[in-house]
Amino acid sequence: MSVPTMLTLNRPSLINQGLKLAENVFYQCTPEQLVEQTILRGQGVRNDTGALVIKTGAFTGRSPKDKFIVKDKITAEVVNWNEFNLPFEAANFDQLHRKMLHYLEQKELWVRDCMACAHADFRLNIRVITEHPWSNLFAYNMFLRPTEDELESFVAQWTVIHAPGFKADAAVDGTRQENFAIISFEKKTILIGGTGYTGEIKKGIFSVLNFIMLHDHQVLSMHCSANTGESGDTAIFFGLSGTGKTTLSADPNRYLIGDDEHGWIGDEVFNFEGGCYAKTIDLSEAREPEIFQAIKPGALVENTTFVEGTNRIDFGSKRITENTRVSYPLDFISNALQPSVGKNPRNIFFLTCDAYGILPPISKLNAEQAMYQFISGYTAKVAGTEAGVTEPKATFSACFGAPFIPLHPGRYAEMLGKKMLENNVNVWLVNTGWSGGPYGIGKRMQLSYTRAMITAALEGKLGEVEFLQHPVFGVMMPLTCTGVPAEILNPRNTWQDKVQYDLKATELANLFIQNFKKYAGGVSEATLASGPKAN
Repeated sequence: MSVPTMLTLNRPSLINQGLKLAENVFYQCTPEQLVEQTILRGQGVRNDTGALVIKTGAFTGRSPKDKFIVKDKITAEVVNWNEFNLPFEAANFDQLHRKMLHYLEQKELWVRDCMACAHADFRLNIRVITEHPWSNLFAYNMFLRPTEDELESFVAQWTVIHAPGFKADAAVDGTRQENFAIISFEKKTILIGGTGYTGEIKKGIFSVLNFIMLHDHQVLSMHCSANTGESGDTAIFFGLSGTGKTTLSADPNRYLIGDDEHGWIGDEVFNFEGGCYAKTIDLSEAREPEIFQAIKPGALVENTTFVEGTNRIDFGSKRITENTRVSYPLDFISNALQPSVGKNPRNIFFLTCDAYGILPPISKLNAEQAMYQFISGYTAKVAGTEAGVTEPKATFSACFGAPFIPLHPGRYAEMLGKKMLENNVNVWLVNTGWSGGPYGIGKRMQLSYTRAMITAALEGKLGEVEFLQHPVFGVMMPLTCTGVPAEILNPRNTWQDKVQYDLKATELANLFIQNFKKYAGGVSEATLASGPKAN
């Protein structure tokens, strides 16, 4: 095993949290060292392609009800306090901070200095302190990696402390239960305890960026993927988890800017991250070759199982969770753009996995409809993905990322709308969900069809065809599209029972209308009037 870089006592300022230096503190280890350390401690194994496979423990996804923001002089009057932005007392944060530091002083530690934001003007220096080596590998993969010269003068602006083994005492510490993720803007620190799920690290920093980018710099922060063509025609893909952001942006014919988190300022779109965090459930080389081939040495695969008797990943298995994931550096994608900065987008795609089978596979939106759909942030959960869900369940997440949006959604929507109009951007609603009926009756839209529709939009071919207006949602549906059967472009045509389709379309429209009531006071009459019409 190679010798990892040790944190020596002549660099006491490296950990600026008041943490006493333990004997075994590893600084800026290479991916190879982190993999070896993980395996040596019995916390992971290599699969047949050389990727590290680990289990994150009891938590295999984020816990939104246990995410807090400290209510202080910076946030008290600015944060949109709601079910996602839960207030936390500053005194309780300080207490938890001290307790975590005391806990970590008895442990091995891994420290990584890294950065967020590919745009140099908005670069954020981050120090990530982790209890486990594989969590540190995640930070290496997901954030920007400073050069040796940059490390010489590195000063951390934010610190993330990740300690899965530390559990809070809810009655004493002010948390809901043992696990927590707490952001303090005053202390510029994120505390994550009681959960090994690595996604809490990246989404914690994303929440921070969603605050400071818009509030401090007037940069639009977006929960989206992005790619660009040879001519510099950037495309943005908004969507909640499972709608296809990562899959559809990893297009072998275009350059990947990033798969999840971006900023838009002036005429530039830039990636916040240095890596990708892709879902692997039902992953196949035929359907998603770029992601499949990224599972190699240096990649971190979470919560998958192996085909019995082998170390080959069973991508179809949901034995541990459906939310199986892999993180890898951006340059694991062969056509990743470096640096990951693109020009103004020409096309924006709102991705939804409509498990009701109502929305068209692709439709064009006018500016007001785009604002309505952006604020709505619709998708649907399907049976089996969550306890108690036995039929499709509508989910609305403002700006396609409500759990990570500290400010009022209207502020992000207003800026997006202004940018869309200034740049004459085409906006499309794409249903990657069901066709021919709801989940259990219809079938999931073929990825090849979705790719063909998006390609046609990007190449301007949909500007040359006739459109039909959807009678309930008002969006414009193309009548033809190269590479796609014409009969599926109007979803009503794919249902055997047309009357049942009409009834279900009205039901879904009512869900949209009911959800949008909470935003009605903060949008224009034109935006409000652009929503679906329930009979």
